[in-house]
Amino acid sequence: MVAQARGASGDRRKWIIGIGAVVVVAALVVGGVLWTIADRNKTEGKVISPGESTSALAGDVIQKRDGVAVTVGKAGAKATIDVYADFLCPICGEFEKQYKGQIEQAVNDGKLQVRYHMVPLLTQRSSPPGYSLDSANAALAAADAGKFLQYHDALFANQPEEGKRGYDKAQLIELGKNVGITDPAFAQTVNAGTYDQQLNTAFQQIENDPKLAQDFGGGQTGFGTPTVTANGSIVSWQDPDWLKKVTG
Repeated sequence: MVAQARGASGDRRKWIIGIGAVVVVAALVVGGVLWTIADRNKTEGKVISPGESTSALAGDVIQKRDGVAVTVGKAGAKATIDVYADFLCPICGEFEKQYKGQIEQAVNDGKLQVRYHMVPLLTQRSSPPGYSLDSANAALAAADAGKFLQYHDALFANQPEEGKRGYDKAQLIELGKNVGITDPAFAQTVNAGTYDQQLNTAFQQIENDPKLAQDFGGGQTGFGTPTVTANGSIVSWQDPDWLKKVTG
């Protein structure tokens, strides 16, 4: 009887320990799910601040939208580059960190004009989809208000992670206010997606342009971001002296 009682007691302890282990595992799973959701949505409610990373352009630098491209620079600059980028593209973010200051200096010195092409390459790579297109449209609206580069720099300085939540239209509109846009047409353009169709059409043309195709190795070629061109040819921006070579 004693042996049987001990056996029953031992089985009960095993059962309790087993239940406890299941509860711990379940708590870890729930906690992991909650953390994953919170991490994925960490841009929600965030104010996109211009901060100190936005451009300090000289007074005679012109920012002008031409279709879905935006030219930034002084009249008479001897060199022009075209930059193709996506606001969600992490490598584009690295490109901005590495060369933003040098490009801005060359623009302020009157040596360089930059034609920016914000392409919705990664539209399906945010959660929910659409941030690449929404941000590109908002940047063009900012160009209409003469604040493209300030807006562009702020979005890259606060770049969301690929595969996670971007910024919604209300946040993009608030950023416009933070960089000094007061024209109500800006918010209307952001909300309406005024330039969406033009951006998508231009992207299809860019994606199929053989002059913009790159070799990614392994037999893979195609368009990718960032892409920089000068005089109709792709520039290897991984070369630390590429900008000096372009501006002379």
